[in-house]
Amino acid sequence: MGRTLAFLLALLGTARVVSAQDWTPLRQADDRYKSDILLVVAHPDDEAAATPYLARALDEGKRVAVAYGTRGSSGENQEGTEQSGALGDIREIEARRSLANFGITNVWFIGGKDTASQDVLQSLANWDHGAALEKLVRIVRLTRPEVVLTFLPGTFIGEDHGDHQAAGVLATEAFDLAGDATVFPSQVAAPLRRLEPYLENLRPWQPKKIYYFPDADRDDIFRDKGPAYSVKDIAKSSKKAYWRLALEGFQAHVTQAKGYIERLSKMSDADIEKLAQTDGWGESQHFVRGKSLVGGSVTGDIFEGITPDAIPFARPEISPEPPHGEFSVELAGPWNYYAEFRRRHGLTQLPHPEPPEIALQLGTTLVIPMWIRNQTLSTQEFTLAVDLPAGWTVQSGTGKFRIAARQVGSARVEINLPPLAETAPRKQDAQEITVRAESKGQSIGVVKLRVEPRKRALPE
Repeated sequence: MGRTLAFLLALLGTARVVSAQDWTPLRQADDRYKSDILLVVAHPDDEAAATPYLARALDEGKRVAVAYGTRGSSGENQEGTEQSGALGDIREIEARRSLANFGITNVWFIGGKDTASQDVLQSLANWDHGAALEKLVRIVRLTRPEVVLTFLPGTFIGEDHGDHQAAGVLATEAFDLAGDATVFPSQVAAPLRRLEPYLENLRPWQPKKIYYFPDADRDDIFRDKGPAYSVKDIAKSSKKAYWRLALEGFQAHVTQAKGYIERLSKMSDADIEKLAQTDGWGESQHFVRGKSLVGGSVTGDIFEGITPDAIPFARPEISPEPPHGEFSVELAGPWNYYAEFRRRHGLTQLPHPEPPEIALQLGTTLVIPMWIRNQTLSTQEFTLAVDLPAGWTVQSGTGKFRIAARQVGSARVEINLPPLAETAPRKQDAQEITVRAESKGQSIGVVKLRVEPRKRALPE
């Protein structure tokens, strides 16, 4: 009896100890990778388009992560002989060193192929669009950013790099998809067994705002479309101007700018200050607001209205498709793509040039792609003719054509730009090209494109 009583008392004591224990906390997302800002750009050194603002945000205690679309393996190498994949490896290190100057260590590379053209569709294809988007959605779900910063998706006269545009397209798509649990569901599925190789146990995440910075020469159509920040304010931590911090970070990109960096090393602080006023580093930083799911004013601070709480997934509002005539012509290619992109992603307010535009190198060929829509019940005949500036010539694509009933046909006009002359200025006044489509003596549509001839430019 005594032994039984002692056993029961011991058992009760154990039960009391167990009941007195604290609740076991469940694991949550790894907070080391939580970001306030996710910057999405195309190449190592592209971050310089935003580092003056990032320096300010970091100074204010914000957490920053960066995703690069490519490793920049098609860039130049001013330091060594390495090219292609080896150069990409070097440029990745340069990017990480550049960002480390700001204390940014959460850096990802999506793995797209560096593509030298102005055509976003070529870049997206070369990046393997679907696979790249899946990787970026994963990064958004991992870093859980409040704000996404990226290039403005659109075709403008300027550098207008297709990879820059692709970064903006993917960032916008990830912004709209990362909060949807049915998109890339293996990322949000919980594994049922240890060492599960496919299910990632992430959570859907809806960022609150997306802002863009333009890759264009002109600024008239971007004015007052978002917040602006002085780059001359002094950082509390380093006592340096934000533009100076950005310039110091940029100097890690030796392969791309060795000569420029060496020139800086020989200049006095006063000379560098003067250079900043003429070289772009001293200019105020302007953003274009794409979306805010938490309200706030268009030109207000990027973090206006943002609180730490997660918000529900917000499906983008798709604008109605514009009407088409029974027999009509419209510009195709990246210009048509962006019109549809803005409509599908609820971004019809984004600035875009009218007529559409591009800068091209003298002595090259301009291709104007078009869709011809015949929604009538009979085959239609039509002609294409082009109005050109002096010295420009049609290579192919004009004349008489026929399209069957209820069909959409593809047409293209190819135009030779005047040859490149040694005395030609770096860029010339933009010229307007007009393609006229007529059927039975009546106009079925006009396609216009504004083209700026340059001494050097990326391929179309």
